[in-house]
Amino acid sequence: MRKTGYRTVLLGATLLVSACAFTEEALWPSLTGEDPAGRRGAQAAPATRVQPAQPGLLAPSAQPPLGTTFFQTSGVTPGTPTETEVGRKINDMREELRQAQGSISTHNGALQQIRTKILQDSQRYHGTIAAVNARLQIGTTPGNPILVQQFNSAQTDLEKLHEDVGDMNKLAADVAGTSTKAAFLSESSRATRGVSGAIDEDHRQLSVLEDEVDRTVVLIDRLIKEVSTDVRRQTNYIAGEKANLNTVGASIKTGEIYGASLSQVAKDSQERAHPVAAGEARDPGGRRPLVVIRFDRTDVPYQQALYSAVSRVLERRPDAVFDLVAVAPAVGGAAREAVNTNRSRRHAENVLRSLVEMGLPPARVAISTRTLADAKVNEVHLYLR
Repeated sequence: MRKTGYRTVLLGATLLVSACAFTEEALWPSLTGEDPAGRRGAQAAPATRVQPAQPGLLAPSAQPPLGTTFFQTSGVTPGTPTETEVGRKINDMREELRQAQGSISTHNGALQQIRTKILQDSQRYHGTIAAVNARLQIGTTPGNPILVQQFNSAQTDLEKLHEDVGDMNKLAADVAGTSTKAAFLSESSRATRGVSGAIDEDHRQLSVLEDEVDRTVVLIDRLIKEVSTDVRRQTNYIAGEKANLNTVGASIKTGEIYGASLSQVAKDSQERAHPVAAGEARDPGGRRPLVVIRFDRTDVPYQQALYSAVSRVLERRPDAVFDLVAVAPAVGGAAREAVNTNRSRRHAENVLRSLVEMGLPPARVAISTRTLADAKVNEVHLYLR
């Protein structure tokens, strides 16, 4: 039996484990308090990546560790002029080595400064998010302007972190240039050993130079590796935090925390949902929907249940795609059916907008329409394709 009134339908057997991320295509939510379609009072949808520190609390991911090495060169041993052609060449290479080691010192100074700035920006970001989470945890009003201001501040801090990683990327390119010069210097020092006209002192000094060049090359390789590791970790971290910040923004807009513990999500869903009976709401292909949203009133608060359903599916099937079906009642003749179909289609487009705000790429969702004789109001069904 179908009852009038709003009910969001979840398939308990279909919903899997929560939390999944689509960081590459995550969108910043609007925090104006208005629906993108122009309706006042509409609720924003959450993002799909949440890592709660405790039930009901949205928390940023842990700041990934940064390298701690201080890259210091061993210096260049001065030589004694031998007045030979090989001796002069060794002296030139010694000067090139000094320049390379000077570049390493410059790179090291820049690296330590960037790391310090990353830590400062990260601490400020985490502090702001912690303040927002604390307020959301005890409850707040939708679109609380204080939280909106804090959200904007956190967004700015995250952008600063992104700029810091950009600076580190530039540093990596500079280090790579120094590495190329050091590698050429290493080849030149070995080639010089085969040049005729050298005396024993030339070869002794050349051996010392070769050892110092080799140590410099090893130091540069370590510097490149550590900078590259820092860049990779921070880039992944920032991408994830953009999705996390999406969720925080959606929570601020609605005044409701998304991404609570599974038990809490299930409890909230049961208060406004009922299980789908066998054979109910199936599509022509025999599929049962993940979610059925019935639009029997304005501003139906479906986002929490929708977020929970999709995120759990994506945890088990990260490549999942979905069909969003706008269902209109097949009553009142062709003209009435056309009106209902248009309205239902608009509802489906709003649901799609919510999914995109949650971080789901729009290419993963296909919208279609159908009429259903059993439908009493316009509905939107979400199916796993």
